[in-house]
Formats: sequence, C-alpha cells, structure tokens
Amino acid sequence: MKQIALLTLVFLILFNCKNDDGVASEIAKIDTNVMVERFDRAFANTAPDNLDELKKAFPFLFSNRIPDSVWVERMQDTLQIGLNKAIGEVFDDFKSETLDIERLFQHLKYYDKTFSEPRVVTLSNFVDYRNKVVVTDTIVLIAIDNYLGTNHEFYDGIPRYLTENMKASQIVVDLAKAYSERYIFQLQKKTLLDEMIYFGKQLYFKDKVIPFKTDAEKIGYTEDQLEFAQVNEDMIWRHFVSHEMLYDTDSSLPGRFIAEAPFTKFYLELDRETPGRLGQYIGWQIVRAYMKNNDVTLEQMLQTEAIEIFNNSNYKPPK
Repeated sequence: MKQIALLTLVFLILFNCKNDDGVASEIAKIDTNVMVERFDRAFANTAPDNLDELKKAFPFLFSNRIPDSVWVERMQDTLQIGLNKAIGEVFDDFKSETLDIERLFQHLKYYDKTFSEPRVVTLSNFVDYRNKVVVTDTIVLIAIDNYLGTNHEFYDGIPRYLTENMKASQIVVDLAKAYSERYIFQLQKKTLLDEMIYFGKQLYFKDKVIPFKTDAEKIGYTEDQLEFAQVNEDMIWRHFVSHEMLYDTDSSLPGRFIAEAPFTKFYLELDRETPGRLGQYIGWQIVRAYMKNNDVTLEQMLQTEAIEIFNNSNYKPPK
C-alpha cells in the first residue's frame, strides 16, 4: 500500500509539472506589443518654448486647471533637475523592465481573454512613494523616480522598510498588485480573516501573472524575512487562533498584521525580529491551499468570499 501511495504521489507531481510546463509554453507564445513611452525623458529634454508639443503627445498628463507657468517652473526646479539626472543614470534603456512588463501582459492575456495592452508611460512624481503606479484599461503610469534603488540619496528620511522595495525589480511586482485590485471582488472587509484573504488573493494573483519573480519579491520581503515567515508559519497561525483574532473586527488588527510596517506587532519580545505584514503571508498560504484543494479557476477564486475560501481551504501550516 505504501508503494502504491508513493507511486500515486510521484505521478501527481509529474502530471502537475507537465501541466505547468504546458501552460508556460502556451503563455510564451502569446503576442504582446509593449512600447514604453518615456515621458520622464521627454520632459527633461523639452525647452519651455516647446511645451505645447509635449502636451499634444501626452494630453492625459496635463490638466486644463494647471497653467503652463507651473510646468515651466517645474522644468527649472532644482529637485526636478536632480531627479532627471538620477533617472537617466538608473534607467538608461529600460530594457529589462520592459521585458518584465511584456511577460506580465502575456500572462494577463492568458487569464483574461479581453485584456489588451495599454499605453505604458514612465514619469516622475517627486518621489510620491504612496503612488508609484497607476493602472487603467488604456494607460499605465509608472513613476520611476520611486525605483532608483534602496539606498538612493533621494530616499533619505523615508523608512527603510519602505525603501527596501524602491528598486527597479519591483516595478512589475507593483504593476501586478495594481492589476489584482481590478480583478478581485470581495465585500467590505470586516474581520482580520477578511483582510488576510484579500491580500492572499493579491499574492496568489502574482503567483500566476509574474511566476518569474521569487516569492520574496512578490511579497516584498528579503530572503531572510521570507525564511522567518516560512519557519514560523505554524507559530503565527497558532497565535491568531489562540487569541481568537480571525473573526475579530477590532480595527487595530490590520495595522498590526496587514499594513506596511517595519515589523509585525504580536506584542511579544520577538516582534522586532519579525517582518511586517505576516497576516498577508498567512492569507497567501490559505489561498494557495484553497486553490490546491479545489477545482476552481483563478477568476472564480478572485470572486469568492473570504469565509468560503477559508472554510474550503483545508489549510494546515507545516510544523
């Protein structure tokens, strides 16, 4: 019986590997037409007298409520000039980033047959790191002054746990997150479990549309932080369960376990050894378990309520 069980397990592993290889091969054949438009570079090289030409090329970036004098002043602003120089040094050709975006769009086309490539435009926004990317049906805006590198001088004063992901490799990760928000349906988030599953959906969406990124990159952890989450998954889960947090509506819980933070707040001595957002990590594992144990599509999962996902996940953290 043990031999039969072992053979069955080996067969399932081989079958899943072949199936995954088949999907990857099919996705690789999908045509994409991505041309990144460098507004940041065009703006840096435009003289005030030629502003009208830039406005014609990128009308959606210019509001009628903002007079031309504001744009001319920005062209001459020392911070803007410094950003232009830094962007030029870090993003000279943008080739690897464009390739990542093309691969993201291939995967989006595979899972959503109605998806069509938007215009992709890079710009700067005075390091407004709360608004790195904007995604619509027709336009993607990437504020690339937010991806100059973890230790860049322009990020002095920004908390380290935020600058850790202000690097070029995270551009496509942030785009995948922005797209996930357009596909996920979930009623108002009331409990900690609701929050965990919502972000678990986001991270599983990244599993599917940017599989070429590591798990650490998808969640925005260092490798050491990811290892902490993996090694302590059972402990984290038992903490949530023993303190009856899953169905708790306490508004402070998302700030402790879900939100961007330097560490997760268990209110234990080990807190400062932990990465932030461990509630997101557990939600990710619950959604992964749900998808493994149920015959549902990505689209169906994204539309499924949190409690249904949890109840049918058969989630058990490794010990």
